[in-house]
Amino acid sequence: MSTSLKGICSMATRGLLVELAAAYEERFGVTASFEAVGGVEAAKRVAAGERFDVVALASEALDKLIAAGHLDGGEKVDLVRSGVGVAVRAGAAHPDIASEEAVRRAVLAAPSIGYSTGPSGVALVALFERWGIADRVESRLVRAAPGVPVGAMVAKGEAALGFQQLSELIGVEGIDLLGPLPAEIQIVSVFSAAPGVETPHAGAVRALLAFMTSRACDEAKRRHGMEPA
Repeated sequence: MSTSLKGICSMATRGLLVELAAAYEERFGVTASFEAVGGVEAAKRVAAGERFDVVALASEALDKLIAAGHLDGGEKVDLVRSGVGVAVRAGAAHPDIASEEAVRRAVLAAPSIGYSTGPSGVALVALFERWGIADRVESRLVRAAPGVPVGAMVAKGEAALGFQQLSELIGVEGIDLLGPLPAEIQIVSVFSAAPGVETPHAGAVRALLAFMTSRACDEAKRRHGMEPA
């Protein structure tokens, strides 16, 4: 009987993990499928006892699940470093985002600002607070529901300016991707993976994670807007 691994991941790594799982199956004959949902929802499901062979989430979220005894911390690996991109609706004016001050001006000028529920969204709000503009933009913030891409909100006109993981904005129809945040304010999240403590396929999961962290996967990670961790 062939091995089939069941995984769960956040939306930020959905496209990448689907591609890497397919490449792994082609090379080694082991099937791995990842259900992609909002990171908060994924963590809640694992914490509630739902069983998965492998879980891929923001590193901090994994650490909490490891501390609670749901995942094997000894086998945790870092997969990618993921930065935040900025987008507007297709055809809309392109504000300058080349510097920290330019992004600040773009945020202040935007009638609505979309952001995610994940770690990048938390960091973005903290950035607005550091800039001293949190009160000025609070009424214009539009937080995406868990699992809802910010890019989709921008495409529908629900947010004039959208911030999310670059990997989640690449290829979204109906938006213009302005590019990543400038280096001085870039928000980088590390996404990691670990086996479930009750997986009956621990060896197969280790092999999958070894493949996903190998140099053979570096090109795919960059193509999806991320960097190897």
